[in-house]
Amino acid sequence: MREGNLEAPTRHPIDWKSPDFYDESKAMAEMERVFDICHGCRRCVSLCQSFPNLFDLVDATDDGEVHGVKKDDYWKVVDQCYLCDLCYMTKCPYTPPHAWNLDFPHLMLRAKAIKHAKGQVKGSEQLLASTDVHGQFAGIPIVVDIVNKVNSTKTMRGLMDSQLGVHPDAWMPGMAPQRFRWGKNMANPSFTVTNGERTPGKVAIYATCYVNYNEPGIGNDLIKLLDHNQIPWEIVEKEQCCGMPKLELGDLPAVERAKDANIPVLAKYARAGWAIVTPVPSCTLMFKQELPLMFPDEADVQLVKASMWDPFEYLTARNRDGLLKTDFKQALGRVSYHIPCHGRVQNIGRKTEEMLKLVGQTVEVKLTTVERCSGHAGTYGVKTPTHPIAMKIGKPVFKSMAKDEPDYIGSDCPMAGHHIAQGMQQAGTPARAVQHPISLVRIAYGIE
Repeated sequence: MREGNLEAPTRHPIDWKSPDFYDESKAMAEMERVFDICHGCRRCVSLCQSFPNLFDLVDATDDGEVHGVKKDDYWKVVDQCYLCDLCYMTKCPYTPPHAWNLDFPHLMLRAKAIKHAKGQVKGSEQLLASTDVHGQFAGIPIVVDIVNKVNSTKTMRGLMDSQLGVHPDAWMPGMAPQRFRWGKNMANPSFTVTNGERTPGKVAIYATCYVNYNEPGIGNDLIKLLDHNQIPWEIVEKEQCCGMPKLELGDLPAVERAKDANIPVLAKYARAGWAIVTPVPSCTLMFKQELPLMFPDEADVQLVKASMWDPFEYLTARNRDGLLKTDFKQALGRVSYHIPCHGRVQNIGRKTEEMLKLVGQTVEVKLTTVERCSGHAGTYGVKTPTHPIAMKIGKPVFKSMAKDEPDYIGSDCPMAGHHIAQGMQQAGTPARAVQHPISLVRIAYGIE
């Protein structure tokens, strides 16, 4: 048996509809096998809290071996996994095609699915993951104003802590007074479709819950970039949550329902030759990886996968096609940019960094790139039990982002960007400004 892989890691489909998938005893046996391999390796100890918890459990046994760990304690490992995938993609030497066939994140997903099927996921956690539900407040100006003000009070944060399990100190996004999908033209077909060698010449925007309900400015800036480059665009006619928050809970039937709502709509765009662009990397990853692995035999799911683009993956490919304008006018100065985990896992390279360096060829950009987990990880970063851990995980990022006193900090994951800003504030090195990279490019173009 050789030590580790020489090949790129591959992913097997998730056989989540098999009865064996939900067989707890078989899942526990597989966890014992995998945990024993992890115990003998320990390369992932610095990634998240799952691995320190596992190794502490092993080290506390009489003989220092996995078989001495109580099966009930396995959940202390499972509950700390937020499916960032970094162990699989960047650390583990035993992923397929290695004979040991180790896929830690999807094993944790299996355990989470078992827990959810047993009714052991709290209603408060399910509500936090229901982005389309609490997002319904967005776009109602008076209601939004009241909700945002009330949610920022000490009394309400205390109530959210006790009733919803939201840490009183955790950064929480506000609701937007106007949704991204409301009160605006849903398409701009006025430009000529110009296909490149690598890129379709028209873009369908899958807005995402976060951009639609919380920060529509990111979507508006994406539209401005497309308009500036004379690329016809259309906001996807109908969408709901991609399903990633439900996936992180192990609620796989809810993921399937989201898939059933989204894929028929997105497949129409894919068949018509649109590039489907999503401005939040977790949503992009959902369509690029998780849904195709959950539904490997559904042709439309695979079709959407092939048409799904990260914004900067699209724009940099457009540049290589010679079809992107580089008439940047406004210097950005010092920029600290964070690559989020779900961006790294897409295996597209550092496309946002590439775009910011392209900007720097015309105007001043002094770029610092930080490629490490911020610790936010969706709801993990706001929950009462895990927010302090999320802040601990993010400390190296907060420190690195503060170097050179940047004029701007930002992350492709907007929630990670605000989480980092909170960590920098607590460390006494507050960020001067937080901007999504899409907005930074809009600023560089000199577009108001």
